[in-house]
Amino acid sequence: MGWDVSLRALLSLVLVLGLIAGAGFLARRFGVAGGLTLKRGGRRRLGLVETLQIDNRRRLVLVRKDDTEYLLLVGGAADLHIDKSSAPEAFTLPEGPSQ
Repeated sequence: MGWDVSLRALLSLVLVLGLIAGAGFLARRFGVAGGLTLKRGGRRRLGLVETLQIDNRRRLVLVRKDDTEYLLLVGGAADLHIDKSSAPEAFTLPEGPSQ
């Protein structure tokens, strides 16, 4: 095998790695979902508030969407929607007397 074949293989490897890096950069820059991603500075609408493991298969999941929280039981034979409520106000400690 001559040096020209080794050089061609090395240049092909560099080209392929560059194409992969370029595709990753473009996917991150323009979003993989084709414009359906959250805009910068926007408020996230969906969030996981808390989970609680019930047994080896099931868990309770508290999910927040906009200003509503949903309590779900997942992992069993069927997933169950248990409760729906508005999100509670943020808890703040009452101010004590100043010393």
